[in-house]
Order: sequence, then structure tokens, then C-alpha cells
Amino acid sequence: MTIPWRRLPFLVALVAATFLFVYPLVWLISASLKPRSQVFDNRLIPAVFQPQNYVRVWDAGPVMRWLVNSLTVGFMAAATVTLSSALVAFGFAYFRFRGRNLLFGIVLSTMMLPGAVTMIPVYLIWNRLGLIDTQIPLWAQNLFGSAFYIFLLRQFFLGIPRELFEAARVDGCGYLSMFRRIAFPLCKPALVIVFVFEFKASWSDLMKPLIYLQTPEYFTMPRGLKQLIDAFALSGHYEWEIAIAASVIAVVPMIVLFAFGQRYILDGVATTAQKG
Repeated sequence: MTIPWRRLPFLVALVAATFLFVYPLVWLISASLKPRSQVFDNRLIPAVFQPQNYVRVWDAGPVMRWLVNSLTVGFMAAATVTLSSALVAFGFAYFRFRGRNLLFGIVLSTMMLPGAVTMIPVYLIWNRLGLIDTQIPLWAQNLFGSAFYIFLLRQFFLGIPRELFEAARVDGCGYLSMFRRIAFPLCKPALVIVFVFEFKASWSDLMKPLIYLQTPEYFTMPRGLKQLIDAFALSGHYEWEIAIAASVIAVVPMIVLFAFGQRYILDGVATTAQKG
């Protein structure tokens, strides 16, 4: 198969961009298989392979506990924000009432608030509830939805023909039944996108665990890696090969999640492009 010459610059740029995106991950995996003296030599193929770094990781800290905690918090954060944002978005898309656009604009305006502005008031609320040093503050805020996800899902719900909902109303369906039987299944790609995005955000979040968690038993993976590096700093011996191997382990669940969700993500992007 011959490649048209006019497409050659595009293919070269695509290959170069792919290399730039893949290089950090390849470097991370390569460094995790090197001895300490060669971790930062920037060789993509290690001169000396040291796979036992991955064995030593499990002795350096309770990595499995951190992984389980991150999976639990990530799933709860993604599930709650997906469901709550979908319910609010369906309300804005289906119901017609005075002041709807103004109310929707107020919801969107909350995206302009930096997280640092609300950090202290939110902490005081959780402290008053007695939930500091628990994992609940890491995901329970998502019960109230997210402005960005509400906006995203509302656009998908608006693309569903209103006649489907009206026919369901004639057949006796209630609002929650319409949401569950019509809106929810038809917007599955958008819901998967929201779930994957929020899971990734929760999985990589270090700030909230630093603020709310003090007991090592509750640490998530980012908080555990921070403790691991701090321990190396106190001892004066930076075992970078162990920290990098632990980082590779932390990346694997995200790669697996994207592998399972990529079809829905591509469907969602394609649907958005068709609507535009």
C-alpha cells in the first residue's frame, strides 16, 4: 500500500507526537528495572536489568493496602459523581421552568472558584462532622455533583429526542423511570467518560489525602508514595529505583481502566463531533 506524499508530513508529525507522549512512560518502566546508580542515565534499554526492584517494593511499604484504598476511594468518587451529575444534568435538560438558564449559569460559575478558596471551609465542615482521618471526605463531596460533568452530560441529554420522553410519560413512566430506562442507557458513552475522568482524578490526587489522612492504614497510593519518599529522605538513602517501581505499579490500573473504557470514550467523542 502506497502512502500519498501529501500525507507524509502529517504521518511524520503524528509519529513524533506519539513518541513524545509515550517516552515518559517508557522511561519510567526502563528506570524501574535499573540499579540505583543507573536510574537517571536516560537509557531506554537498561545496561543492567534489575527486576527484583518490583519484589523489594512490597517490603518497602504496604503497597497492596495503598492500592486497595485507592481503588475503593476512586470507585466511590467516580460512581457518586457520575450518578449525581447525571441526575442534575437530566433535570436541566428535560424540565422547562422559569430561571432554568440562570440557575444553570450559576452552577457553571462554580467552576471559576479555585480549589484553594474552598479548601479551608470544606475542611472545617468535615472536621465538625468528625470525619477527619477517614476516607469519606475523599469521595463524599461528589454526592453533590460536579459543574463540569453536569455541563457535559446535559449536552448529551439534550441530544436525545424529547418525543421519547413524552411517549414514556404517556405510557405512565415517572421521571426517575425515564432517567433509568431511556436517558441512562442512551448516554452510556458520556457516563463512562465521566467515570473514567473522575476515577483518574481521584487516583492521582495527593492534596486531599495529605489534608484529611493521618493514619497510614487509610493512605491512598499517592499518599503512600509520598510517605515512602519522605522515609528515604529521613534515612539519607534515596532508593529511587524502588520509588519508580512503585510508580509503575500505580500507573497500571489506569492503563487497564482506559483499555476497557476507550471504546466508550471514542464513541462519546464521535457523538459530540456529530452534534457539533
